[in-house]
Amino acid sequence: MVEEFWQKRLQSVENQLKNELLANPSLEGRLAEAMEYSLMAGGKRIRPMLLMAAADAVGGDGDKFLTSACAIEMIHTYSLIHDDLPAMDNDDYRRGKLTNHKVYGDGMAILAGDALLTLAFEVLLRQEGVSDAVKLSVVREFSVAAGQSGMVGGQALDLESEGKRIDLKTLQKLHMGKTGALFRAAIRSGAILAGADSEQLAALTSYADKFGLAFQITDDILDVTGDEAVIGKPVGSDERNDKSTYVTLTSLDKARELAQKTVDEAVASLSPLGDKASFLRELVESLLKRKK
Repeated sequence: MVEEFWQKRLQSVENQLKNELLANPSLEGRLAEAMEYSLMAGGKRIRPMLLMAAADAVGGDGDKFLTSACAIEMIHTYSLIHDDLPAMDNDDYRRGKLTNHKVYGDGMAILAGDALLTLAFEVLLRQEGVSDAVKLSVVREFSVAAGQSGMVGGQALDLESEGKRIDLKTLQKLHMGKTGALFRAAIRSGAILAGADSEQLAALTSYADKFGLAFQITDDILDVTGDEAVIGKPVGSDERNDKSTYVTLTSLDKARELAQKTVDEAVASLSPLGDKASFLRELVESLLKRKK
């Protein structure tokens, strides 16, 4: 079910992302090329999928919120461009292609990321079928997730932790910001857009936090066990960069056990939502079988 449904919506997301770029005729030249290079480089589009699936889970129609789903993918893409920079994670490849700064240079890559982040909010405000109050609520979700309490704060903690042996509590805080915050925003925003009540929003918030943790644990596992050709980026980079991960701080087996426990907790949190959350259940369970 997950794969079939995923592919159907994936094409919609790809088409809409292209449309949102073309809706801005002022975007031209090398900056526009750099933005499109990373935004249209493929990928799983997990965050748009989560936003739409969360709307489905509370009785809405996720397809109606495709515009908002694309906005959060723009924020995600901005973060990838900046994370890959030499001053951050210093990666040469992303999704099997040269990273943005390797093609366009550091300066243009920084500007492409900046432009995608700000464009995301412009796109979000184009969302139809919801009130201005609901749009403002989603703006807040996106802003908190992208800022010092979310991705930026997590990245800062990541930089400060390089070459240090941090504990699991600090590692979890780091990743709840750097990775988990945008998952949380995607899921909560989808629920808010679809008119979720307080019980539904609480259940999905719990799921989001567990999903983010499970995703990061399995990401750390993949960095040890993955196939570079499948993942699209070098494996073993965490060890080379002397980073603390769930694998290095425990062991490969312990990390797998923690991933299973976290997935089970995520599934349990969806119980108040019934069958409408079946996609979200299958999705978090699929993390345990990740190949990329």
